[in-house]
Amino acid sequence: MAKKIKFVLTIAGSDSSSGAGIQSDIKTFLNHGLYGLSVITAVTAQNTLGVQSSFELPQDIIEAQLKSIFDDFDIEAIKTGMLSSDKVVEVVSSYLRNKTHIKIIVDPVLVSKNGFKMLSEKGIDLLRTRLFPLSFLVTPNIPEAEILSGIKINTAEDVESAAKQIFNSGCKNVLIKGGHMPESTGIEKGVDVLYNGKKFFLFKSKFIKSYNTHGIGCVFSASVASNIVLGGTLKNSIVEAKAYLVESLKKSQKIGKGIGPVEQV
Repeated sequence: MAKKIKFVLTIAGSDSSSGAGIQSDIKTFLNHGLYGLSVITAVTAQNTLGVQSSFELPQDIIEAQLKSIFDDFDIEAIKTGMLSSDKVVEVVSSYLRNKTHIKIIVDPVLVSKNGFKMLSEKGIDLLRTRLFPLSFLVTPNIPEAEILSGIKINTAEDVESAAKQIFNSGCKNVLIKGGHMPESTGIEKGVDVLYNGKKFFLFKSKFIKSYNTHGIGCVFSASVASNIVLGGTLKNSIVEAKAYLVESLKKSQKIGKGIGPVEQV
């Protein structure tokens, strides 16, 4: 008997260098044995040197993509990445508000590595008020957690306070990623902090110092979504995603003139 095909959806921007966004997510889904579907929110001119330009797709095209996908496929998990504007956040959250049976993982893409602003202040507000309440998991890094919570993170208590503040937006779980963890917190770099509204959990793994970190947040959130589709609990899915990320970093090679991508195979 043929193995049942499982579907996972990414709603994000297109990266012309395939290091992040839609292209990276599809590679990650495939490497987990899943069929990846996509809804493109914006097209970026992007390479290993950074994001040079971005063009947002019309709202009706984004909504048409969503309808097309949901009319034809049984989706088990969704991850969102670059949503580009308040209008895109609005159309995506409005469409997903009745999809409560699907686990939604929100990777809040706010600023690129070279400082290109990926979402406006109004978009960030709508992310908190419209999309977070629909989400099973939100996965900000330290800079994103600071923006979303309004808390400057310098101590371990700040990490917990930021997680609680984001959780209060209505999401079921918050995972603050530790790749940018300040030494002053006393938490090792690379340790991720999960808050489920009741308890905090720390996820440790070997920290791989690599120059090839383009798309690292995309790969991680796509891997978490994939492992959830494969039947893992949230905690196990995070552990598996961190292990996958470590192996991907180990295998990555420098390509291009700037910061190379994590996901290359």
